[in-house]
Amino acid sequence: MSSKISFQDGKMLVPDTVTIPFIEGDGVGPECWAASKAVFDAAVERASRGTKKVAWKEVLAAEKAFKQTGEWLPEETVEAIKHYHVAIKGPLTTPVGEGIRSVNVALRHTLSLHACIRPVKWIAGVTSPVRRPELVDMVVFRENMEDIYAGIEWAAGTQENAEISACISRLTGKTLPEESGFGIKYISRAGSERIMREAMEFAIRHKRRSVTIVHKGNIMKYTEGSFKKWCYELAKREYGELVCLESEANQPDMAGRIVVKDRIADNMFQQVLINPAMYDVLVTPNLNGDYLSDALAAQVGGLGLAPGGNFGHEVAIFEATHGTAPDIAGKDLVNPGSMLLSGAMLFDHIGWSEAAELIRQALASTVRNGIVTGDLAKEVEGAQVVGTTDFAAALIEFIKSEACA
Repeated sequence: MSSKISFQDGKMLVPDTVTIPFIEGDGVGPECWAASKAVFDAAVERASRGTKKVAWKEVLAAEKAFKQTGEWLPEETVEAIKHYHVAIKGPLTTPVGEGIRSVNVALRHTLSLHACIRPVKWIAGVTSPVRRPELVDMVVFRENMEDIYAGIEWAAGTQENAEISACISRLTGKTLPEESGFGIKYISRAGSERIMREAMEFAIRHKRRSVTIVHKGNIMKYTEGSFKKWCYELAKREYGELVCLESEANQPDMAGRIVVKDRIADNMFQQVLINPAMYDVLVTPNLNGDYLSDALAAQVGGLGLAPGGNFGHEVAIFEATHGTAPDIAGKDLVNPGSMLLSGAMLFDHIGWSEAAELIRQALASTVRNGIVTGDLAKEVEGAQVVGTTDFAAALIEFIKSEACA
């Protein structure tokens, strides 16, 4: 019997024993993964009453892959993720200033993972730098393939760079400074409509009140300005009777519709601080979404509790969103929350939502009871600070307990 996910008429079919590739990650990655895997297995066991199981399959990427194979992203890893359709990974090292641009970006582009989805919601008991963290409940839909992160760049001093400089000067009449690096920012109608459609479908499915387009179209009129325009057009064309504009929201005949609005990116950073309850689903070009999702994570306790997933056509990778933290690697100090919540997203994705909910309940209960890793212990009165392994053990104890119905 096959242990891989398959698709029939667009519907995902998941066997009771399913093979899921994992990349444990670099730095603190191995500790995060070991702790999280134990929680995942306990949640699946409890939720399914022993009828379901994950056969975890390790694949290599980044530093561990380079040391073992001489490649930062082996073809075998890419093919395995394509074959099994889902994967989960820890934080990955990328050389700074030379070599491969980013293993994370390479995975997204190689597998056409066009949507990065980052839910951000406060867990009671977690210390926050804002006064009302419980008002933060947003999901960021970040376009993954275009914008600045497309990887179209030319280093200063190269022949290609000189040709680009000459072309810009000819087209604009501007003389650019010597020793300039160049990068191309592009945003397409197809990419904009695709991410907006996914944000709209999510909002409808989860009964969210609004979708906010975040852009810098007041300055970058033909890239981010077009992103705004195309997103609005898609919403009106494909979801007309289900949506209304912000200016129409108070009209009686618009009650119950999803409000589609937009905000300038720099203003949006202020809005999520002073008016977080006004925002549900955010849809953004690549760079805006990168900044904004991390800023939102800080409002609810930091990247240690920020899950994320990257989605393409029939392929998805879920990931810990924090860095490799080499300064604490191997010390049993890291908070595995990001990996745990990303695993919950994975289980939701494959239809094992009971296991996903057990993970979230266990994490919330453990934090609420004051059992936390060091990064969450600041200013928490009476906190019981534990290491990575014991934190996972506390979650597993809750999952197995009678309190977990």
